[in-house]
Amino acid sequence: MPDTSPLLFEIGSEELPPGALRGLSEALADALRAGLAARGLGFGEATPYATPRRLAVHVEAVEKARPGRDVERRGPRLEVAFDAQGKATRAALGFARSCGVPVEALDRLETGDGAWLLYRGVQAGEPTPALLPGVVAEALARLPLPRRMRWSDSEVEFLRPVHWAVLLFGSEVVETEVLGVATGRATRGHRFHHPAPIPLDTPADYADALRRGRVIAHLDTRRDLIRRQVAEAAATLGGRPVGSDALLEEVSALVEWPVALPGSFDPDFLELPAPVLEAAMTGHQRCFPVAGPDGGLLARFVAVANLESRDPDTVREGNERVIRPRLRDAAFFFHNDLRTPLAARRAGLEGVLFQEGLGTLHEKSERVSRLSGRIAAAMGEAPETVRLARRAGLLCKCDLLTEMVGEFPELQGVMGAEYARRGGEPEALATALAEAYLPRHAGDALPASAAGRALAVADRLDTLAGIFGIGQAPSGDRDPFALRRAALGVLRILVEGEMDLDLGRLLAAAAEELGPKIGSEDVAAPLEAFLVERLRAWFAGQGVPATVFAAVHARRPSRPLDFAKRVRAVNAFRRLPEARGLAAANKRIHNLLRRAEGVIPERLDEALLSAPAERGLAERLAALRPAAGERLEAGDYHGALRLLATFRDPVDAFFDQVLVMDEDAARRGNRLALIRNVRALFLAIADVSLLQDW
Repeated sequence: MPDTSPLLFEIGSEELPPGALRGLSEALADALRAGLAARGLGFGEATPYATPRRLAVHVEAVEKARPGRDVERRGPRLEVAFDAQGKATRAALGFARSCGVPVEALDRLETGDGAWLLYRGVQAGEPTPALLPGVVAEALARLPLPRRMRWSDSEVEFLRPVHWAVLLFGSEVVETEVLGVATGRATRGHRFHHPAPIPLDTPADYADALRRGRVIAHLDTRRDLIRRQVAEAAATLGGRPVGSDALLEEVSALVEWPVALPGSFDPDFLELPAPVLEAAMTGHQRCFPVAGPDGGLLARFVAVANLESRDPDTVREGNERVIRPRLRDAAFFFHNDLRTPLAARRAGLEGVLFQEGLGTLHEKSERVSRLSGRIAAAMGEAPETVRLARRAGLLCKCDLLTEMVGEFPELQGVMGAEYARRGGEPEALATALAEAYLPRHAGDALPASAAGRALAVADRLDTLAGIFGIGQAPSGDRDPFALRRAALGVLRILVEGEMDLDLGRLLAAAAEELGPKIGSEDVAAPLEAFLVERLRAWFAGQGVPATVFAAVHARRPSRPLDFAKRVRAVNAFRRLPEARGLAAANKRIHNLLRRAEGVIPERLDEALLSAPAERGLAERLAALRPAAGERLEAGDYHGALRLLATFRDPVDAFFDQVLVMDEDAARRGNRLALIRNVRALFLAIADVSLLQDW
């Protein structure tokens, strides 16, 4: 067993952006792992730590030295290394010198391409402490920093000013400079509870030492503690906390020593819609609203402080004092907005640019209205639903002109629905407006109503086609218009919402509505390819092998719902014991058909079936074709592939016992027609010959 020691690396800084904290923490751990591995060092588990004031990684069982290793270096060719008298040339002498040996100590390497001088030796190992400064420097350089800054008169750049650094290997400090500060063994505790340095004897002391300094260093531990504290505090108020995972994550990244404190506000504010109250409390104050047993909000909230106060009542009163004006502002915006009916705001959209080259929000809403109606009609909805979808399209951008959405952009759609209801619009219309922006993120709910689904798809397709049409498609990591998210939203609605619509026709309709704004450029084809790539990534995220996607994509299904059904069926098929052999057989058939010369007959001539194995395969084909056709017609790809799996034995027997490329042209053509018909049944679903991932 190699000799090992634990490693701890920490940088302490001014407060880091909460939205970037987890990503930076995980990236630092990944980069340290990669750096150690690149230097041939073995190591154990790497644990990332992150608080607002620090990033750290603890790595267990890092080898104390890079082991020595055999090395080989090829030198010059022998005809260059030695002259006609066999004397070493300058090329040979220089190569030997670079290897640290005399020419006589070099070996010869002979291959079919020639002969060379060859150095064989052993590269001595290096102690790990000598390698760690380079590992750390590389890891920091690889961090995905959203932006960099300088401080003081230093040339060093980082996300925030750095105040300390720890680099411990076992009990020893690895002395180097990190982001302008010298490394040591002292970390820092809570800014107020324990501002003095905390010396660390070994990396194993890290988490416990910080806890004594009133810092919970592990992000997930802190998150779980906040979740528990907030739930307990809400229970004392007679309710349960309301808040998203994103809020919990943000609060976890804002505090080092969380303390949940209950609070209350004037019950008169409960007249405001619940989403408004939640936005005011969570968006501005990062507080957790509290819902009662009936699900309605109580005039209560839970705040999370970053210290343990000797006078918690004063802290609670401070939170209540800050919440109060936020809620008053929200009430003012809400009542002020109600003075203007939602539909009356449409004229104001003419003065708001959607995007240079694509017109105003008023123009966009008209396009979305027409496209929503076309989609609802394609869904087979009744005329009243089509009209509803068109009206929802006209109104879906009106709430962007309200003061409430101006203050809380996350309430787009939600406030449109609320103002529509209060303005006397039908409930079905309000529902569609509320669903227009769903899903907002991965895992979010989908629109439930038909008009809502049509509107959500239409709005996204108009944006996708428009931005592609003006040449602003995403490139690399850049996606300023969030088109990848929009594309995934369309696909999720079509697949999970079971909207069996043709993607190409939808994209063509969106491009048609944009008309001359995107010129004569064909955006449907590149946009469809973009959506297919999103579909590929979506299935990959669900664990579907790339070869399964490729097998289905080879048949170019144009309806995402149908595409998804095929992918799931093929993914199940590949797990059958017959799948491997049938995939190989399909590959063999494909190659035979590709190399075949002359015209293959359209119909099978049973009179030419002479061998028992080919008669057996033809009989199985005749027996399966009607039943498989029924399942294919019904879209039951699972059932069809289970039937086709029974081809395994007759196909194997055919290839074992029958010579396909017979000298007799008629018999050869008939056998090619037979196997082509077998492959055609598989190709009606997917090209299973591409399932070569076993």
